[in-house]
Order: sequence, then C-alpha cells, then structure tokens
Amino acid sequence: MPLIPPVHRSAAPLAPAFPPPGAIRVTVVESEACHFCEDALSVLDAFAQDHELTVEVVDIRSEEGQALVQRHRPSLTPLVLVESVFFSQGRLPRRKLARLLAERGHHG
Repeated sequence: MPLIPPVHRSAAPLAPAFPPPGAIRVTVVESEACHFCEDALSVLDAFAQDHELTVEVVDIRSEEGQALVQRHRPSLTPLVLVESVFFSQGRLPRRKLARLLAERGHHG
C-alpha cells in the first residue's frame, strides 16, 4: 500500500490544498486492472520518501484522463507526466526518474 496518499481529482477532500513549495508534480493517468499503474504508484511512493513529489492520479475514463490521452497518445498505461510534460508510458523507468530528480536537485 502507498505510504503517501496520491491526489485524486475525484477525491478533493484528500488532496492537499497546496502542494509543498518546490515539489515536483507527477501526474499518473491510470486504467483499471493495470499492473504497470500499480507498480508506478509504488515506485513513486518510494521516491517520495527522499524527494519532494506531489502525485496526482487521474482515471483514464475521466474527462481529464481522456484529454491527456488524446494529447499524448500513449500506447500503454500508465501515462506519466512530470510538470505536465510527457515522461513515460507503460512501466515507469526508475533510472530515468532518478536522473530527472537528481538533475532538478530535488531531495527530501
């Protein structure tokens, strides 16, 4: 189970009013019964232990999810965006994420 609660659009009461200053915003567009989606959230949870991340989970069936899929055209889920920019699709590349976080100097 994730240690940090992901931000869900449909669960506004659970979402923090304001993300921590300087936190990197990661959006995960997930689909039902998606093991890559579960894996991505688990990996992001682990990275959030050492880095300032705000994770937003968007259902692929939602209006926002459909708009993001139409814009980025992933062939696999999850679609992962970092600061609203395409990062990956399918299995989350851990080393690529680690490099990105190191380059941006984001540490907990």
